Amino acid sequence: MRLLIAASLLLLPLTAAVGEEDVGAKYVQTPYEAPRVVFDFYFDHPQKIGAALYWLRALMNPLTESPYDMAPELMDIIVVIHGTEIVTVARQNYARYKNAVERMRYYALIGVKFKVCSLAAQDYGYTPKDFYDFVEVVPSAIAELAYWQQKGFALIAPHIMDKKVSVEEIR
Repeated sequence: MRLLIAASLLLLPLTAAVGEEDVGAKYVQTPYEAPRVVFDFYFDHPQKIGAALYWLRALMNPLTESPYDMAPELMDIIVVIHGTEIVTVARQNYARYKNAVERMRYYALIGVKFKVCSLAAQDYGYTPKDFYDFVEVVPSAIAELAYWQQKGFALIAPHIMDKKVSVEEIR
């Protein structure tokens, strides 16, 4: 009996492909709710924060648009910074990281919280006064990430890879 079931399951995709016209993928409108998310920003190069901020945008933009129409104030989003990208939120580096800083400032204005690890700050020779006013300095990034996860926040750790080929080359 098990062999018959296994054989029929193997043939199922073949019979569906032969007997039906391919109509493409089905779009599913997932019933999203207001997120409670903590982002773990820990990158090997400061410039990667720009790509990581697109992950933040990819979370927020669909939720603020129709059919969800969520107000950003209803979203609990925290970004914990503790890698080389810490230099992007040091005020002395504004000219170099202006674009990323202004994007973070915008997100902070609509409710995203940016937190910097004090241990990482010490490694770079920074004190709290070295950072922008939209940044909070916390005792430890790892303790902070654990704390928010214990409070029910989902963890998102962007993996920022170097793009080696263009979309046109691989499409």
